[in-house]
Amino acid sequence: MYSTLQQIVLMVVPVLGAVTVHEFAHGWVANRLGDPTPRFSGRLTLNPLKHLDPIGTLVFFLTRTIGWARPVPINPFNFRDPRRGMTLVALAGPASNVLLAALCALAYRILISFGPTGGLPGVLLPLGFMLRIGVVVNLGLALFNLIPVPPLDGSRILMGLLPRRKALAFARIEPYGFLILLMLIFGGVIRVVLYPAIKAGVNLLLGHPL
Repeated sequence: MYSTLQQIVLMVVPVLGAVTVHEFAHGWVANRLGDPTPRFSGRLTLNPLKHLDPIGTLVFFLTRTIGWARPVPINPFNFRDPRRGMTLVALAGPASNVLLAALCALAYRILISFGPTGGLPGVLLPLGFMLRIGVVVNLGLALFNLIPVPPLDGSRILMGLLPRRKALAFARIEPYGFLILLMLIFGGVIRVVLYPAIKAGVNLLLGHPL
């Protein structure tokens, strides 16, 4: 329907929206829990340029499903309970993307309900495509970040749930986390494990296969 270049152009808004909401959610929850670091560092904002990570953004456009943004700085010692605080902050990002995916799906369903026989008039096709991509990208970002490999949110959540001694042992892999992550992505493991879950979630929200 669209050329590769057209698809990339239409992905810009959904990708920027997904990463911005994700990082803003981290900062907002941290700020609410007593850590002003995101606010002082200028990251408590919906300006996407403040959150973009060049490599993570490139991965988004290459895979059209997964990627990452520049992490929001957090100081857990400002929380009353650092372990609980970091767990909630980590959960906020993926949760915000699931919510945004649901909103995109709802908007898409409303949009097609006005079209002929459930379709879309030509002038609305780009908007419909962006909403569908919004569902895919947000679910992809949420599920990808739940992988328990540093520096992804899943590792922070796991460390918050593990007994303290095991959490400290797990934290030792953090210096190698990014390398492990790249190996999982380019080795095809992410595609095999994660893509079926993303596809199932997208089909559920849209009400039909993507």
